[in-house]
Amino acid sequence: MSAVSDIPARARVSEVPVVTPLSHTDPLGNPFLRTRFALPARPRTYLSRRRLVDHLDQAFTTPLTLLDGPAGAGKTLLAAEWASRQSPPVAWLSFDGGDHRPGLFWGYVLQALRTCGAPLSDAAGAPVNASRVSRRLLSTLASELNERERPVLLVLDEYDRVTDAKVAEQLEFVLHHAGRGLRLVLVTRTEPLLPLHRYRAVGELTEIRSAELAFTPEEAAALLELHGVSVPIQAARNLVDRTRGWAAGLSLSALAARESSDPELYLKEFEADRSTVADFLLAEVLKRQTRETQDLLLRVSVLDRFCPDLANALTHRIDAEPLLAGLHRENAFVERLGHSWYQLHPLFREILRAHLRVRLPGLEPELHRRAARWLRRHGHLPETLAHSAAADDWDLAAGALVDDLAIGRLFTGPNSHDLAQLFSHMGPEARSPATDLVRAAHDLSHHDLDHGLASLRHAEEQLADDDRGLAAARLSCALLEALAARLTGSPPQVEKAAETAHELRQEVPAHLLDKHPELTALLLTHVGSTLLWAGRFEEARAVLNTVAGAPGGTSTDAPREEAMGHLALIDYLNGWPGRAERKALAAVPEGDRPGPPQPTGSAIGQLVLAAVAVDRNELDRAQALIDQTADDPFEARDPVTAAGRSLAAARLLMARGKMRAAVEAVAPAVPAAVTSPWAASQEALVTSAAHLAEGRPDRAAEVLQAVSGDQPVCAVEAASIQLAARRPAAAFDLLDGIHTEERTGPAVAVRAALVRARAADAAGDRATARKLLAQALLDARREKLRRPFLDAGAWIRPHMATAPLHDLAAGWLTPVHPLRGVRPGPPPPPAPLVVVELSAREHDVLERVARMMSTEEIAADLCLSVNTVKTHLKSVYRKLAVNRRGEAVRRARDLRML
Repeated sequence: MSAVSDIPARARVSEVPVVTPLSHTDPLGNPFLRTRFALPARPRTYLSRRRLVDHLDQAFTTPLTLLDGPAGAGKTLLAAEWASRQSPPVAWLSFDGGDHRPGLFWGYVLQALRTCGAPLSDAAGAPVNASRVSRRLLSTLASELNERERPVLLVLDEYDRVTDAKVAEQLEFVLHHAGRGLRLVLVTRTEPLLPLHRYRAVGELTEIRSAELAFTPEEAAALLELHGVSVPIQAARNLVDRTRGWAAGLSLSALAARESSDPELYLKEFEADRSTVADFLLAEVLKRQTRETQDLLLRVSVLDRFCPDLANALTHRIDAEPLLAGLHRENAFVERLGHSWYQLHPLFREILRAHLRVRLPGLEPELHRRAARWLRRHGHLPETLAHSAAADDWDLAAGALVDDLAIGRLFTGPNSHDLAQLFSHMGPEARSPATDLVRAAHDLSHHDLDHGLASLRHAEEQLADDDRGLAAARLSCALLEALAARLTGSPPQVEKAAETAHELRQEVPAHLLDKHPELTALLLTHVGSTLLWAGRFEEARAVLNTVAGAPGGTSTDAPREEAMGHLALIDYLNGWPGRAERKALAAVPEGDRPGPPQPTGSAIGQLVLAAVAVDRNELDRAQALIDQTADDPFEARDPVTAAGRSLAAARLLMARGKMRAAVEAVAPAVPAAVTSPWAASQEALVTSAAHLAEGRPDRAAEVLQAVSGDQPVCAVEAASIQLAARRPAAAFDLLDGIHTEERTGPAVAVRAALVRARAADAAGDRATARKLLAQALLDARREKLRRPFLDAGAWIRPHMATAPLHDLAAGWLTPVHPLRGVRPGPPPPPAPLVVVELSAREHDVLERVARMMSTEEIAADLCLSVNTVKTHLKSVYRKLAVNRRGEAVRRARDLRML
């Protein structure tokens, strides 16, 4: 027996016994319509879905089963298929838009039971009054059903048309007292007026709702096949995303696609508002609603999601809450998102928006504006910006962005590209401080200093005349001033911007600073880069370490990566190639980051890796790394990045003996307010080396006058050139002037030892020369520094042929010779030249690339999105310094990673 209690006393019907003979007419005297008792015929294109039929089989174990879904969800045909598979008695009753008062309702129910072969005694009788039924009739019916050994299956199709509360109470009474003799299946668009919570609580309810009725991509592909439309699974998946697996939408789309010359393209691009889908939804959903509800639906169609208060803001009414709750309850294509938020079915939304433009022309921009203002007041920034842009209200959009302290999102974060695209449509007529700041950010990010600074100055002038405070806008100005200072290589300007920002932070609400950590990260990155350009390495390191060590998050990924790249450059310039490499490898996108692949923001990191590769004589790897930065837009204007590329490219050309090309490459074509000491020293070194190679030692020595011991790596290279130019005194002056602090690394020690060894060799002191060479080899072996020895010249070769030095160089600098009398075997695989660390997920992806799997196949195999796989691949390419899949596999095998 069901645990559901009896109907309340107020719902009980008359106790007067009324028994009438069986009749072929309803209580109004009209003949019963036999079509209402017949199972609906299933079309040829009907797709049987085993998972749903199996779920419906649970109806035998629970008194009540509910198939609840919107119009066209496939409820009726599913129930008909399942019922056709059952042995009698199965009673089927469909409701139409007619009269469903209690007497008529029960008259048809009794007739359905008798039609299916479930015998009822004459005692049950039949209703004689269309408006009421007797208590005796219901009790007799329940009693006779309860006495059955085999239950009757009663399917009530389109039960949502029965709206009389008395009928629901009477149906509950019969269901409760029929016990195991009745299994009731309700097919409905709306929640029935039954105490479902009671049935659910005791496990006596089987439910199949919209989410389960929705087609899967595989089922959609099979359905399309039945309609004669064959498409790839991805096309079916896209159609399911657009229709949310709605059965009628899929079928109607398939019918239309069948008539198209390119069905796959049609399914991808069809206009919902000009299709049979629109006709269905307008007739079955919209036109069934009241005028007020139709107006609400049309207005909220401009929104991706909405709550009652937001809907009221668009309608200027106060009745949205009950209307939305009713629409959701009726499965009227209004989906609940939780926390009082809703959304429209995507196709329904498309159709309603088109209908809005016809019924209420010109209203759409105003609706977007009302939505933007409400969303701004309630702190929903991304949606505020989208609706402001849709309303063409750029003052509102830019004001919201700046007031929220979110201008940094134009430069970094997963949505920075989309945000920049949104504001790219802003016209010149918008002239507020906020719009000028957005223009300045856009121009500076595209390295247009003239226009960027003009907009920034205009915004600052307007803010100076405004006495409302506007700390967020002024802090945004400071960020852009710091970026401009970075692009112009001006330490005084960047320090002034940082000081201003520090003061303004005290005036900005703390929650905004916490909400937008990217602003501080970007500001400090600009400061650190400018200080690095000026050669103030320790100050730059302190600032950049703050950024690199900041808490993670997608909004600060790019500045953290860029900070790591700059720290890598500092280590390289201080002679620590191993440290530089580790930091540069860290300055790549994280493989597990969600969303589409993002620009790395760490081109300088790749250039450092290229410079390290040159020092290790991995020239092809260096070229690949340099080539990967060729399209980096920031390199064209940023002094540090431009100088880093010049350094790496010039060193590579020198290693290949192309001295004139190296001289042309070494000077960064970026004007700056101050001269960078390390960039100038590198330029001097390359130019001097070229003069020396062309037989002009005096000219080579003159060029080196600007190089000092403040740049240790540059100083020892300059000393080497001076010695080669037969100026030993100048060489030793440079070496003695080097500030031998902890910050100078093995690259300095190796090169310095080589210079002193060469001087000792020239003086005939071979023992000292070999001792210095031995120390240099020991220091270089840990870092795999090959280039200094290869560039040393002919004087080093006799020394390297001696046993102690040969042993120190064997295997990493020179080949290993076999022992006498032992036949040489196959050469061992080359040892890794660079320590490459792939994450576990990156290794999984690389293994599948080696098995020739496509990106889509890898995504499916690893249960990842295609974009995430692409991000992993990009990270693998960067770490292995390759551009293609095949190259990645070959290099990974060379490094014994596969």
